[in-house]
Amino acid sequence: MAYHLTEEQRMIRAMVRDFAREEIMPTAAERDRTGEFPTEIIKKMGELGLMGMNVPPEYNGAGVDTVSYSVALQEIAYADASTAVIMSVHNSVACGPIYLFGSDYLKETYLKPLAAGEKLGCFALTEPWAGSDPTSQRSTAVRDGDYYILNGTKMFITSGKNADVTVVTAYTDRDKRHRGISAFVVEKGTPGFSVGKEEEKMGLRSSDTTELIFEDCRVPAENLLGNEGDGFMIAMASLDGGRIGIASQSVGLAQACLDAAVSYARERVQFNKPISQFQGLRWMIADMATEIEAARLLTFNAAAMKDRGENYTAAASMAKVFASEMANRVAYKALQIHGGYGYTKEFPVERYYRDARVLTIYEGTSEIQRRVIAKHIIGK
Repeated sequence: MAYHLTEEQRMIRAMVRDFAREEIMPTAAERDRTGEFPTEIIKKMGELGLMGMNVPPEYNGAGVDTVSYSVALQEIAYADASTAVIMSVHNSVACGPIYLFGSDYLKETYLKPLAAGEKLGCFALTEPWAGSDPTSQRSTAVRDGDYYILNGTKMFITSGKNADVTVVTAYTDRDKRHRGISAFVVEKGTPGFSVGKEEEKMGLRSSDTTELIFEDCRVPAENLLGNEGDGFMIAMASLDGGRIGIASQSVGLAQACLDAAVSYARERVQFNKPISQFQGLRWMIADMATEIEAARLLTFNAAAMKDRGENYTAAASMAKVFASEMANRVAYKALQIHGGYGYTKEFPVERYYRDARVLTIYEGTSEIQRRVIAKHIIGK
């Protein structure tokens, strides 16, 4: 690896790698089959400090840098992409916005148990009519004394069923377009807040993806994140961090694909020699390894820029679009190298192939990432 990791970052990688391969990997295929949420695993990850990695210790977090977070997430994704997306969403777009924009009250009440892994968080922005364009959302929050009355339906919410705390966006003033969107922290069990349909997905099957319904849901005014009208800015800032998370997930999953392909190619004999000796396959593997390394370095670059306090929006989008598309290419080649066996559930590449597909869609599609990058380079 060309990127120099510090001793602490290497120690985190070793610790998480051991945990992921011993505790997560052996049961990943079974959870994919049953759709069972990894509750006990998430609890153990909380005890290891993986559920509040970038949150300072005073709020029960691990207080490590973003590169360490990326390294850890890559190792979790190598073992199970479903578990990795639960960890990524919780850290990036649940803990992240509360830490960056929450009042002391919100940090004490919600960030502390989230960062300790005692509670699970999710992020509710997408709606049936609002995906890539958050200003198309129809959810509203109307001030009523010491409360906001929240109404609307969110969809495709990762961990929606299992989360205890949700960061939700809604219009407080529709006339102001994106400057009229606000963000709130809503607890599970709040009257008027319910979980709707759970999606049957192609991949990431042990990570639940649900509809969230708000019907005259009374949210205390003190649960407003930042100020009224800050919601769009909060969402965009949170998604920048989230894109480093998805890029990291992509790198970890792609590495698992490469390792599986190399292992199979060494063992599979055709024409009296291992298929790893055929030039066509060797070049496929060389290309896979090169693309993974490029994606890893782009991801570490975005993470390091964030740690230095630089504007990393374009870097995060570059890492996300390249890594997510790379993971799909690598998963395709890994399955191809396995031949007919790759199409069966006997080998893990079939699951990797399905898990990889959504990487170019969620937390900003590839098309949205290119729009962000082009705006950064060309201007408006």
